[in-house]
Amino acid sequence: MEIQTMKSLMRVAAGLEPADRVITNATVVNMFTGELLDGYTVGIREEWIAYVGSESSHMIGEHTHVIDAGGQPLIPGFIDGHTHILWMSTPEEFLKNALAGGTTTIITEIFEPYPVSGYAGVSDLLDALADQPVKIFATAPAMVSISHRSRSIKQSDLESLLARPEVLGFGESYWQGILQTPEDYLPAFKLTRDHRKTLEGHSAGASGKKLNAYATSGISSCHESIQVAEAIERLRLGFYVMIREGSVRRDLKTISEIKDTGVDLRRLILVSDGVSPAELTANGYMEHIVQTAINCGFRPVDAIRMATLNVAEHFAIDDCVGAIAPGRYADMALLPDLYTIKAELVLSNGKIIAENGKPVVAPRPHEFSTSSRQSVHLPRPFDAQDFEVSAEGRTGPQNIRVIGLVTDLVTQELSLEISIENGRIPVDAGRDLKKVAAIDRAHTPGDMFVGFIQGLGLESGAIATSATWDSADIIVAGADETDMALAVNRIHELNGGVVVCTRGSVLAELPLPVFGVISELPLQKIEGQSKEIEAAIASLGVSLRDPGLTLATLTTAAIPFFRICEEGYVNLKDGLTRGLFVE
Repeated sequence: MEIQTMKSLMRVAAGLEPADRVITNATVVNMFTGELLDGYTVGIREEWIAYVGSESSHMIGEHTHVIDAGGQPLIPGFIDGHTHILWMSTPEEFLKNALAGGTTTIITEIFEPYPVSGYAGVSDLLDALADQPVKIFATAPAMVSISHRSRSIKQSDLESLLARPEVLGFGESYWQGILQTPEDYLPAFKLTRDHRKTLEGHSAGASGKKLNAYATSGISSCHESIQVAEAIERLRLGFYVMIREGSVRRDLKTISEIKDTGVDLRRLILVSDGVSPAELTANGYMEHIVQTAINCGFRPVDAIRMATLNVAEHFAIDDCVGAIAPGRYADMALLPDLYTIKAELVLSNGKIIAENGKPVVAPRPHEFSTSSRQSVHLPRPFDAQDFEVSAEGRTGPQNIRVIGLVTDLVTQELSLEISIENGRIPVDAGRDLKKVAAIDRAHTPGDMFVGFIQGLGLESGAIATSATWDSADIIVAGADETDMALAVNRIHELNGGVVVCTRGSVLAELPLPVFGVISELPLQKIEGQSKEIEAAIASLGVSLRDPGLTLATLTTAAIPFFRICEEGYVNLKDGLTRGLFVE
């Protein structure tokens, strides 16, 4: 805040100058004390709050816009402390559907562009997030990748990102990778802490000694608790515990039992961890999560605080957001009552951005660069032979490593005996054993590894995606090598996307031309084409909840235990890269 702005706010608060906007007769929900302050007034000058108190006349001038709240609750704007805003749609399309519910600050991971476009791609994305109706902050990409080529971020790139005010810290760092190869990540941790910014965590499955070892690095949060005991263990070690209620996982109902344990809730945070286009249009955004918390039995003030002040304190931005108080941004929402999280009026940066559940401002569009829109680099068209698995020099039955689906996201390492046919290892429909390949599209384009997956249920055809997690790979799974090649080639033509093929034809597709992960279509069209993809995949025999997400996560170190990249299989229990054959 500039000195002149401070002086102006002081003059408004003292009654020496009129406010630009005044909200009177409000029940201000005070995040600091937990009080409901009836009959209060909030005075606003430009984008800032100048005054919060029981008087109003001293700030009202001839041109002051006065809003009578009619005694309704006035709460701070919601903050999503951990999300992935690039869930298929552009930031503009996401915001069109997220502005009306009361969310005024978003803190997002931005790892998606880095492995395929480097710092230039991340900078392009940050430019797209800037100057929007709401504030969007980011965390620098940690790149805890199973691929050595995509692993870690260059120190010079991290220096440049940490120097940007919109970058609040270092993004989620998966604990296994940190403990297994600390030399790859601890220099970045130290650099981040030297800048007095946060280290975001991801400690799924860690406990006891391993969790303590992870905490010593300065990790400040974790959004992976799925049980109350896990949440309490992390709270006791000083973590902020982020409770997920989004499209990847919904942990709020289970963890809501923590309210009955007597532990302090001030380090609990509500987050989405990403919302799909379909769920965003159907349910809304943070308002839905806060409402769910109240429905699960949290006191409304506690639920609201977990999506406002607690988040702001964690990221050390509570001097400007997270509460209705002088010197903070005028970010607020007017509710019908404290148990109904349905914003009737939303202000962000002192401006009205939504009324009666409808946005009244438009997000700023952004034209992504040519390089950001051309991130799929393959040296040539692929054919069926590229997906054949050679067993040259081997005779008799062989034991091979296979990715076994335990759930739609969790995998295990299997060792299966398989017969060789004409020097090749084919798919085995009887055991639901299909091929899966990871193809580098950025670092060494066309470099690839072909393995096998069991439990997909794919009876014919192939599915491919370029929207993989923590990697620069295209992932394709198939029962037919020709269809696998067709799907990959089509992704190349589209400059990224999700493609479903069978019998030499494309059944359904969704172009994702920006970084290979973002569509430029309106959200409703993305939702429609996504449903076509789901139907096409189901017609091939797959019954998983979200097969596209299943494939996209095969490259990530975020989810246990057996993964794949262009270098081979990787078992996250030891972090070692493995080949196909069990010797």
